[in-house]
Amino acid sequence: MDLHALPKVRDSWSFLYVEHCRIEQEDKAIAIHDMRGRTPVPCATLTTLMLGPGTTITHAAVRALADNGCLVIWSGEDSVRFYAQGMGETRSSANLLHQARMWADPAQHLAVVKRLYEIRFEERVPPTATLRQIRGREGMRVRRAYAHASATTGVPWSGRSYKRGQWNKTDPVNRALSSANSYLYGVCHAAIVSAGFSPALGFIHTGKMLSFVYDVADLYKTSVTVPAAFKAAAESSVALDRRVRAACREALKEARLLARIIPDIQLALGITKSLEERDALLDREDMEPGELWAPDGAAVAGGLNYYDVGDSNGEATGTEIDE
Repeated sequence: MDLHALPKVRDSWSFLYVEHCRIEQEDKAIAIHDMRGRTPVPCATLTTLMLGPGTTITHAAVRALADNGCLVIWSGEDSVRFYAQGMGETRSSANLLHQARMWADPAQHLAVVKRLYEIRFEERVPPTATLRQIRGREGMRVRRAYAHASATTGVPWSGRSYKRGQWNKTDPVNRALSSANSYLYGVCHAAIVSAGFSPALGFIHTGKMLSFVYDVADLYKTSVTVPAAFKAAAESSVALDRRVRAACREALKEARLLARIIPDIQLALGITKSLEERDALLDREDMEPGELWAPDGAAVAGGLNYYDVGDSNGEATGTEIDE
C-alpha cells in the first residue's frame, strides 16, 4: 500500500455515523446495507467511520478501511460513548516521539499548554500570566460563548449540566452540546491518530486515554460545536441527535476543520517541519523495521543480526535479517 497515494487528512470527509446496518467490502471501498438498500462509500476519502448500535462489519471491510487510512470508531447510542478504535494511516513514530518528549519535559510541557491556550484566545498569553490566571480567562471566554449562542438563538441557558446516567433528564441544549462534542472528539481523534500522535498524552487534560483529544477539541468548541448545538436545540427537541449531526457536519465544513487540526497541533507542539516532509523520510517501506534504540541517543541500524557485531570501531558487521 502506497501511503503517499492516500488523500491528505485535510482533503478528506470529516466523519460518517451509521447504525442498524451491515458494512461489507466492495471493490477497494465499502458498501452500507440497511433497510433503505445499498449505499457505496469511497473510504479512501473518509477520515472517520463511527459505528453505532446494531452495526455489523465484515473483516474484509475493516481491512479496506485500514488500508485507506480511515479510522473506525465503535460508539454508543447517539455517539455519546466511545468504546474502541482502529488504526490511522501513518506508520511513522516521529510525531509520537516528539509529543512524548514535549510531554515529559516540565518546561516544554508548560510551553505547549500556553500555546494551546493562545490558539484558543487567538492572541499571545502574557509571559507573566500564571496557569491559574490563564484558566480563569478561558472560563470567562467559554461563558461568553454560551451567552452569545443563547442570545443569538433564543435558547435559554442556565449552565452546563450533564450526567451520563440521566441523559433523558438533561435539557435539550445540554444534550445537543454533549452530542456535538462527541462528534468533534471523533473528528479530532481521527486526525490525531492519522498523523501519528497519541490521543492519551494530553497537556492540559491528563489521566484519560483521550486526554490529547480533549486538548485539541477544546480549540474549536466555542466556534464550532457550541453554535451548532444551540442552533439544533432552537429548532426542536424532536430527532435532536439527527439535527445535531447535520448542524455539526455543516459547521465542520464551513470551518474547514480538517485543514486546521494538524497544523494547529504542529504549532502547539513546536513542530517546524511539515508532516509531508517528515513522512517522506520516515514512512518509507525500505526503512522497516526501523532503527534500534541506544542509551547515548544515537540510534543504530535495525534489520541486522548483532551476533556478529563488533569490529575495531564498534560498528555493526552483522548480516541483514528478516524480522
